[in-house]
Amino acid sequence: MYQQLLKSFNRLHPRAWDFIQLMRLDRPIGIYLLMWPTLWALWIAGDGAPSLKNILIFVLGVILMRCAGCAINDFADRGIDGDVARTKGRPIVTGRISAKEALITFAVLVGISFCLVLFTSAQTVYWAFLAVGLAALYPFTKRYTHYPQVALGAAYSCSIILAFSAQHGSVPTAVWLIYLANLLWTIAYDTYYAMSDREDDLKIGVKSTAVLFGSADRTIILSLQSSALLLLLIAGYQFGLGGYFHLGLAGAAACFIWEFRHTRQRDAQTALEAFLHNHWAGFAILLGIIAHYTLAA
Repeated sequence: MYQQLLKSFNRLHPRAWDFIQLMRLDRPIGIYLLMWPTLWALWIAGDGAPSLKNILIFVLGVILMRCAGCAINDFADRGIDGDVARTKGRPIVTGRISAKEALITFAVLVGISFCLVLFTSAQTVYWAFLAVGLAALYPFTKRYTHYPQVALGAAYSCSIILAFSAQHGSVPTAVWLIYLANLLWTIAYDTYYAMSDREDDLKIGVKSTAVLFGSADRTIILSLQSSALLLLLIAGYQFGLGGYFHLGLAGAAACFIWEFRHTRQRDAQTALEAFLHNHWAGFAILLGIIAHYTLAA
């Protein structure tokens, strides 16, 4: 139903579906993975009652910036996407969208996102420049380092800093524990994603943590996820989060164990399924945070 709704926009313009695919609105998993940690931060920063204004700004900002990130990613990867089975049908590769149009899309989406940030605080605006820089840098790192997932994690986790800055007015030291936890979690789930492309990446020389980790990939992923949960546990203690939050962490741990077991064959399809499953872990943590402020008060 969701896909059919998006395709109906072609009635408004014959190329609407092409741009929807460029921005990956037809595949909202990236929005979820960026959204849940942003809402973690908003709820904690607002002591369980973030302002409606900030909720609207950051929900829209997450959607816009994820779409912008996909546009710049496809621009950066236009020379290699045609050699990867999963990406050879993307709009730039097939000629449905030009590289120039992708850049313009990126710029417009970033511009709208920046306008939203102007309704927060000066400090948040400064942090936003860092976030945009990291988001634009990430797609190009896979040509030079095996750690593009680190760049992605650093970019994705900036939303936590922005949310705290906007809602709380400052960025307490303990927030950086949440930032680092989300960075580690992002490296973990994006390594699962990279595992689904590993055979093609090895042929064309694209670097990733999946290529670097090799046969130790699942063990390292689980270690990263476990470390992320430990950091969140420590951060939760700093912010006074109790039993319901711990239940949320337990739910996330159950997700991580399922993913580890599900990928024991280390094939592309199960790795992709594990990647897609990760957002449930983030959602479980969010539910734990909301429950703490709603039910434990």
